[in-house]
Amino acid sequence: MTAPIYQFTAERLEGGSQSFDEYADKVLLIVNTASNCGFTPQYEGLEALYQRYHERGLEVLGFPCNQFGAQEPGNADEIASFCQKNYGVTFPMFAKIDVNGDHAHPLYQYLKKAAPGLLGSEGIKWNFTKFLVNREGEVTERIASASAPESLARDIEALL
Repeated sequence: MTAPIYQFTAERLEGGSQSFDEYADKVLLIVNTASNCGFTPQYEGLEALYQRYHERGLEVLGFPCNQFGAQEPGNADEIASFCQKNYGVTFPMFAKIDVNGDHAHPLYQYLKKAAPGLLGSEGIKWNFTKFLVNREGEVTERIASASAPESLARDIEALL
């Protein structure tokens, strides 16, 4: 049986739809991002993880979101330019989405249920909340915004 995460699709930042079934047998690090956040420098660490582990099967997937302090106000071209110019981002980036509320993207509705936060809360608290997904498509961990991407290397290696 196919894991539920592979049933989702999302719009790529540069346009076009991406089916998550193309990520089958990959380890996924899914992150809601923002360009004007105190955690924005984490783009550098996310890109470093991507460069280090991509050939072994890691995909880092960035989902811009403007729901926290309006810290991602840009359009797709502005977000792409910012990420490339400031952090050399080469990992897949997706179109801006909501992660909370009535209009939350179905992927995030699933992730929040699969890996609740503290005390069982489902809502995403801030930008750069991370979800780690194993090769079987199971969400193994929800990681707080403040956790530096570099701190995930051991967990990623264990899944690879």
